[in-house]
Amino acid sequence: MILRAGRGGHTLTTTPPPTAQSQLNCGREKTNRSSPLHNNNNFASDSYSKLSVSTMNGMEEGNPEGLELLRKSLKKVQITAGEPADSSNVFVVFGASGDLAKKKIYPTLWALFRDNLLPKDTKIFGYARSKFTVEQIREKCVGTVKAKPGEEELLDKFWAVNHYVAGSYDTKRDFEMLAQEMSAVEKGRNNRLFYLALPPSVFKPVTTMIKETCMADKGWTRVIVEKPFGKDSASSADLSNHLQKLFTEDQLYRIDHYLGKEMVQNLISLRFGNMIFGPTWNRDSIASVIISFKEPFGTQGRGGYFDEFGIIRDVMQNHLLQILCLTAMEKPVTTSPDHIRDEKVKVLKAVEELSMDDVMLGQYQGDPDATDEDARLGYLDDKTVPAGSTCPTFPAAALQIRNERWDGVPFILRCGKALNERKAEVRIQYKDVPGDIFNGQTVRNELVIRVQPNESVYCKVMTKTPGMSFTLEETELDLTYKSRYKDARLPEAYERLILDVFVGSQMHFVRSDELSEAWRIFTPLLHKIEAEKPKPIPYKYGSRGPKEADEMAEKCNFKYTGRYKWQEPSKL
Repeated sequence: MILRAGRGGHTLTTTPPPTAQSQLNCGREKTNRSSPLHNNNNFASDSYSKLSVSTMNGMEEGNPEGLELLRKSLKKVQITAGEPADSSNVFVVFGASGDLAKKKIYPTLWALFRDNLLPKDTKIFGYARSKFTVEQIREKCVGTVKAKPGEEELLDKFWAVNHYVAGSYDTKRDFEMLAQEMSAVEKGRNNRLFYLALPPSVFKPVTTMIKETCMADKGWTRVIVEKPFGKDSASSADLSNHLQKLFTEDQLYRIDHYLGKEMVQNLISLRFGNMIFGPTWNRDSIASVIISFKEPFGTQGRGGYFDEFGIIRDVMQNHLLQILCLTAMEKPVTTSPDHIRDEKVKVLKAVEELSMDDVMLGQYQGDPDATDEDARLGYLDDKTVPAGSTCPTFPAAALQIRNERWDGVPFILRCGKALNERKAEVRIQYKDVPGDIFNGQTVRNELVIRVQPNESVYCKVMTKTPGMSFTLEETELDLTYKSRYKDARLPEAYERLILDVFVGSQMHFVRSDELSEAWRIFTPLLHKIEAEKPKPIPYKYGSRGPKEADEMAEKCNFKYTGRYKWQEPSKL
């Protein structure tokens, strides 16, 4: 049985031919709110005659079904031409010599350049304290910015549009030099986009210098701020107040890359584009909701940052809470960014502050029988972790939303390292069927939205097994993306989000009032954990986590049977 999904609701990036017609016209600072799609999120020209799909993840170029899907989606997402023909765009990577730039930012910019999705004549500037050259940045990125056979010349062209400026993060003269270098390559209306791939300790001086010396004088200026957005309510408010004194809200893009993932964005389409879910999406039918994030590896020698910041801040307070908002929010008036974010804020305002009674904390220990050397090491065996640290590596928290739709339905957020698999998903468990006539054979229905890996939506339902009797078993109504959409490449989260910034769409970015409410929920708990340092419950590397997590879920009206095994859909 297959649960079909309409094709019009998802945007996939493609490669237009390298002609003048493929020039990207960036969106205006204020978007048109009258259109259902606002024409602000995508990069297409109706005159594309040839398309080719990137070969990432081993997918073949020119896949017919993928191309057809992309053509259809492109026709639905035209953007209004809002930029003069002589406009120029500069993308500045602050922290260009760092790990985030190497692993995420430069590979994303290369992918967009390769697929001809950046605005025409975009120039890229790296800025860092290290006295590097573009060639040294290229060498540093050799393992992450790669050309496939036949793309070598294109990769050379990508690096040819790159520049590099070395300077400090708090010296005005250095930023004036950056401004001069940018001005030398700009023409006409000059748009400037600044990406802060930096530690939070330098956010303030860098943004102050941008405001004083580097703002675009004829076009727009936009600033992407990487998390963490503070460590608690006070530090977050301090940073927000600083930024709001320098920039308007429509110039600020607080990036949470989980909001760029296909299935997270699909939650809105799934909920509000299907009549089948609406009547049961409430406390009358749903018993509990689990939103989980699992990693199969430990800190691997990078425990210093992890121990200081913690997985609750790093994953739960932002990624998982954003997913909760999209799962629980009311229907927005339109799909405009502000209308969607208004509803997310309303949900957060209805969530009670967390206390120690609402959480369970675990910490992984090594598995002495493991063949993998890393798996034999516990969290405290990592030499970068302070001796005797009580920092949890597996927290679970039960949140309550006190509104008419969700009152009494626990939302359980769980995230952990050194677990048995890599997975992020939303699992919505429905209540027991009343008036059971099958002698207890029925198991609760579940709707599962798999964010990663193998993006999919499937619904666990009861069905009769073949034969003469009414013997029941669990099966699924299944939409697995790689089966339904074959070899169509899903764009990476950073690709979507950077393109969103170019066109001025803030739909998938965090607004300041969202951030304030999120910290309100978690700050008292974080301060309590840091003050009292409760001893976390040990669990074995490679396990499902502490058994107490399952006991907590059971107390929150989630029934885990362990009977169901998802099966790869057959290829008909």
